[in-house]
Amino acid sequence: MNADKARTEYIRRVNFVLDFIEKNLEADLSLESLSKKAYYSPYHFHRVFSTIVGENLNQYVNRKRIERIASILLIRSDTPIKELAYIYGFNSESSFSRAFKKYYGISPTRFKLEGKNTLRKIGIEFFTTEKYICSIDHIKKWIEMNAQIVITELQEIKLAGVMHIGEFDKAGNMFQRLMEWGAKKRVLATSDFKAITIYHDNPNVTQTSKLRFSTCITISEDINADGEIRPINLKKGIYAVGHFEIKADEIPTAWKNMCIWVIENGYEFRDGDYFEMYHNDHKTHPDQKFILDICIPLERTGNLKLERKNRVDFSDYKEQNNRGEKHLDYHQLIGYMKELRGFLHKEYDVNFKFGNIYQGNPDFSYFSFTTEELKKQKLKFVIVLNHQDLFFSICLSGQNKSIRKKYWEIFKGSDWDKYHLAESINDSLSIVDHTIVKEPDFSNRRCLTEQIEKESFKFINEIKGILES
Repeated sequence: MNADKARTEYIRRVNFVLDFIEKNLEADLSLESLSKKAYYSPYHFHRVFSTIVGENLNQYVNRKRIERIASILLIRSDTPIKELAYIYGFNSESSFSRAFKKYYGISPTRFKLEGKNTLRKIGIEFFTTEKYICSIDHIKKWIEMNAQIVITELQEIKLAGVMHIGEFDKAGNMFQRLMEWGAKKRVLATSDFKAITIYHDNPNVTQTSKLRFSTCITISEDINADGEIRPINLKKGIYAVGHFEIKADEIPTAWKNMCIWVIENGYEFRDGDYFEMYHNDHKTHPDQKFILDICIPLERTGNLKLERKNRVDFSDYKEQNNRGEKHLDYHQLIGYMKELRGFLHKEYDVNFKFGNIYQGNPDFSYFSFTTEELKKQKLKFVIVLNHQDLFFSICLSGQNKSIRKKYWEIFKGSDWDKYHLAESINDSLSIVDHTIVKEPDFSNRRCLTEQIEKESFKFINEIKGILES
């Protein structure tokens, strides 16, 4: 087995063990028992686990148990510490106290009284009662302006996911890898695709560098673990679902205020998966905003009433379009893009160099092509298929933002207005663009391809004429 395949197999087995630990913190989590689940010898598993996770197994299990107990103490301080210690696998109250103090710097008893201040010292800003009381009116107004919240029962959601421990800036690349994998395996849920982030740790008690989360995509069929990619099922259950259209820096505020909303309305949190569900690519939003749902699991209590009239239907958001009989699934759309690129490459490979088809987003796909002369200017043409509204467009783009800005300013400073100029280069990969086919007829592909070819090269020749003048 080569090095890449070996690491892929290590990740697959460690992921399985991490999921088991998370769901069974009260069980026997010894090196011997967990190494059997990974089908490794204890010695080998210990080394593999430490390499992949960055902590040895004993440290990781103890930390997860301590954080679980800390979470309980923050909301149910009347629970006896001794009882919690035994439930979560510590041999005695004293051994638990030593481990707890090593992690948080104070004893569990003091943590019950000073937990929030302790968390602040290690870099975790807990939302205190004082802050809650002072800002509850502001929170209500913020939610009223920014969110639509319902209590609803979500059905099971079938996912493929990649796990990561640490900073969230890796999520974009993780989603890209998942999309490429899903397209290759032909398992993407094409009729109602969603991207989801599941949070496995409580940020109120876990340091950011140790937070574990999974980026996920919805899939249409059961899968087996494939290296770092593993199957995940979000179980059927009751959730508070908040629908937001906000900027990235507002997402932490949305989570905090959603939790306050749950408390304020007398609901009880359930030990389940807390997750975000995304309904757009924020880069294509005119204000760079995320359209997303924050989903918080709730206990089914007596005061809980499902809002059936306003029940969340993830296939009916305003940004989605009813495509009726024109609907093609993701694979068919990508299939046509491959066919179109193949045709143009065959006809024009002497004059143009073609890029690969981008298929990392369910809402659109595209490919670029350029001439030697344009390449020197760091410019390219791009044909785009919008999957949501079903239309084709072509644009002049640049290798990077500074190039796009340079030529955007040239066009903006001229009186030439034949084609649409991007409103702002900050919000667009396009400099100048044009819709070439508004309502494509995929039933007659030959005619469609000829139409795209004709309109594309009309645009290309006119743009080249301007650039060369």
